[in-house]
Amino acid sequence: MKMSGKFQVTRSSWLLTLLVCLICSIGIVTADTGTAAGSTQTVTDMTGNSVQIPATIDRVADFWNAHNEVVLMLGAGDKLVATTSLVHGMPLFNKVYPRIGTLPAPFDSTTKEVTVEDVINAKPDVAIFSDGMNKSAEKLTEVGIPSLVFYFTTFDDLKKCFLLTGTILGDGAKEKAEKYNDYLDTKLAEIKGVTSKIPEDKKLSVLHLNSLKPLQADGNKTLIDTWINVAGGTNAAGKDLSGNMKSVTIEQIQSWNPDVIIMMGTTKDKETVMNDPQWKDLKAVKDGHVYLNPKGVFYWDRYGAEEALQIQWAAKTLYPDLFKDLDIKDVLKKFYTEFFDYNLTDDDINSIMNPTE
Repeated sequence: MKMSGKFQVTRSSWLLTLLVCLICSIGIVTADTGTAAGSTQTVTDMTGNSVQIPATIDRVADFWNAHNEVVLMLGAGDKLVATTSLVHGMPLFNKVYPRIGTLPAPFDSTTKEVTVEDVINAKPDVAIFSDGMNKSAEKLTEVGIPSLVFYFTTFDDLKKCFLLTGTILGDGAKEKAEKYNDYLDTKLAEIKGVTSKIPEDKKLSVLHLNSLKPLQADGNKTLIDTWINVAGGTNAAGKDLSGNMKSVTIEQIQSWNPDVIIMMGTTKDKETVMNDPQWKDLKAVKDGHVYLNPKGVFYWDRYGAEEALQIQWAAKTLYPDLFKDLDIKDVLKKFYTEFFDYNLTDDDINSIMNPTE
């Protein structure tokens, strides 16, 4: 059947629109130039910057702490040539992938400063930073090292970030990212299918502490706020705080009086909260609902690949009666085997659930 000119134009316009949407959703546009040895691609990072990088990426300097775990999960750990001081200190990361401890760490996770000369010596094809580290990224760009800035506060943007990372890394990493995203989507649907039915006035208020010294909590417009909501809770600090790792006072926490406290830190930190007189009158403390956030290859709660585990653990922790059939240990073992090619021992699991360092 011969199509009318009007139909052909409409169909062409629709296809063009679809193509543009697909490109934008991935966040990367490739444009090979030069010879095969010098081919490049233009990448649009998560801040909207267009950056020209080599078409083939073999050497990555990753200065976003959590993103190192993403590179490892995507099967590209051997492409890492520089990391951070914080990643060096992650016990299970070093156990799952011992090579990480041998890499230079020219980015200080405390000062958030990069030693340019050391990065140059690592000879990366590309450097990766998180939002808020733009000055360091600019320093490397000035010496000819292409730098990308990634960030997200929602699971949709997390998936875009992981897919973009996989596309850049190549060698099967994109397929691994798609597999992870499918897994995450499945778990999000399963959890929301339960927690979305909890009445608003029955949802538990959850305070997430980043640290005790200094005393810091996580507010709205964060991934922490997002997973609290997915798990069926409300962020106790959400109305007063915006962003990650915000300084708070014990008086503020007392005014919020959360039902549940989930905290980063160690078993000693939890003991401090449970036994300190300043905390004793909080509902969460009196009810025994103070929990350490698991710490695996990276911190589960903070922007890494184990977010897929965090949402399941958080839902089970907040509402054990609603998730009786969810066996976190079984979920853990299967996840690590599938995505890290590592078989967890019972001791590993105990260390993850009860971090001591």
